[in-house]
Amino acid sequence: MQLDRTDCDLVAALQNNGRLSNKELAARVGIAPSTCVVRLRRLIDGGALRGFHAEVDAHSLGVGLQAVVAVRLQRHSKALVESFRTHALSQPEVVALYHMAGADDFLIHVAVRDPEHLREMAMTAFTTREEVAHLQTSLIFEHVDRHRMPSYIEPDER
Repeated sequence: MQLDRTDCDLVAALQNNGRLSNKELAARVGIAPSTCVVRLRRLIDGGALRGFHAEVDAHSLGVGLQAVVAVRLQRHSKALVESFRTHALSQPEVVALYHMAGADDFLIHVAVRDPEHLREMAMTAFTTREEVAHLQTSLIFEHVDRHRMPSYIEPDER
């Protein structure tokens, strides 16, 4: 989807504050509210905007510990990668999954109650999988998600 300057401004404004009303968003970008609605629908339907989310305090949900689990598979075949990916994403503790190039095949961000929960989750969800060759777990001391992507496109001036 080709974005023009107005589309880029809409995306930037929403990345800074996803709770802006249509009227506020239109005013910030300098377009009519009716135009804003049409453009937002086009951005959503075209896949440029993939969703709107609430940022939640992990501790308020009972999360006491977060970690990144590096997973190395026995072999890197499409079937094994897809099987492990599907399995990992089915785990409620998995916050994010990254399929990687390099020594590790996956980096998996998990959120758990405590160290015992982390150990049990790693042992039952990952080490029992026959496609897994190696795990390495690193604790997260701080997690800051900026909730925005940088833009490297030169938007049309339409």
